[in-house]
Amino acid sequence: MSETDPTAATAPADRGTAGEVFGAFLLLGLTSFGGPVAHLGYFREAFVVRRRWLSEAAYADLVALCQFLPGPASSQVGMALGLRRAGYAGMAAAWTAFTLPSAVLMAGFALGVQAIGAEPGAGWLLGLKAAAVAVVAHAVLGMAATLAAGRRPATIAVAALVLALLVPSALGQVAAIALGALAGLLWLSSGASADRDTTGAGVPVRRRTALACLAVFAVLLAGLPAAAALTGNAALGTADGFYRAGSLVFGGGHVVLPLLEAETVGSGAVDHTSFLAGYGAAQAVPGPLFTFAAYLGALMPVAGSPLLGAALALVAVFLPSALLVVGALPFWERLRGDARARRALAGAGAAVVGILAAALYDPVFLQGVVSPATMALAAAAFVALAVWRAPAWAVVAASGAIGFLLL
Repeated sequence: MSETDPTAATAPADRGTAGEVFGAFLLLGLTSFGGPVAHLGYFREAFVVRRRWLSEAAYADLVALCQFLPGPASSQVGMALGLRRAGYAGMAAAWTAFTLPSAVLMAGFALGVQAIGAEPGAGWLLGLKAAAVAVVAHAVLGMAATLAAGRRPATIAVAALVLALLVPSALGQVAAIALGALAGLLWLSSGASADRDTTGAGVPVRRRTALACLAVFAVLLAGLPAAAALTGNAALGTADGFYRAGSLVFGGGHVVLPLLEAETVGSGAVDHTSFLAGYGAAQAVPGPLFTFAAYLGALMPVAGSPLLGAALALVAVFLPSALLVVGALPFWERLRGDARARRALAGAGAAVVGILAAALYDPVFLQGVVSPATMALAAAAFVALAVWRAPAWAVVAASGAIGFLLL
């Protein structure tokens, strides 16, 4: 049973079990194609409309919280739903069931790439990399329309793009987000007041538990790099890179691309070809895009084991999300009503657009478009996504098949 506290939001009268949560989320983990926005739609249908685990207003409040926090919003909403339904065991069950199917597929793909060899000129790889160009371009445009609309947000986005290109490392990306938040605080308007849900999110979390989670989040963020540097331990280095990437992602799953590229390709642990092949494959599986970490971890074995590497990377990239969800819940109502917090978040969101646009150029476009044929395939894939509204998994699968047959 979860802890309760007068400061926590009111819990629902009908509590469920971790097994019930696991079964519901496993079905979604096997069938939820389409990215984080689609996932939120699937969650609403499954838990608000059909199962009636919570009200429309309570669900909207959870979504608002998870969009405010760094990390993969759809996975964080899933964690919060599991927590609300069955306590901390329910939270773990929701994450495991929603994440496991795509993580297994991505780790298996990594082992297959290692077995057959990821030759840069292989047609199927060229097709996957061309599809990645289309997917990231589509994500950049979609996010720009929401997060960088208007002269000032667009200016912040372009400034972040320039900084990310001039300082092509995790440091440059973190600096771009921090400066974007500062610019938003000083330069942007706060917009309309946040709507308040009087029913609350319905998740019982003690303030002291929340503060402990926030403290653990900060200690790991600061301590893992120091521990990895002092010990030279490869496993600690892997955990540090993926934990940092999971801690600094605002704006959805696609934004993890430049951070993970800096941590893996930038360090020489994974080559560009394998990185983009895995990113393309990640579009063709259900569940959260963050399971791309399992693919990369499998290419960076721990104690000689690709599966241990995949598991470590997967847990490390999602752990910040879990800590932040629990840590933020008791303070959410006050925070979401603060105009300064909304301005800073708006600036960080605009900076995220610039960072992803920089990643679209390097490495995605430079590595994905290597000939007129791959440019044509990338353009066709983009039209399929943006105009014909084809699902990303189908576009990626078709691009890989076309590359295999024609390139």
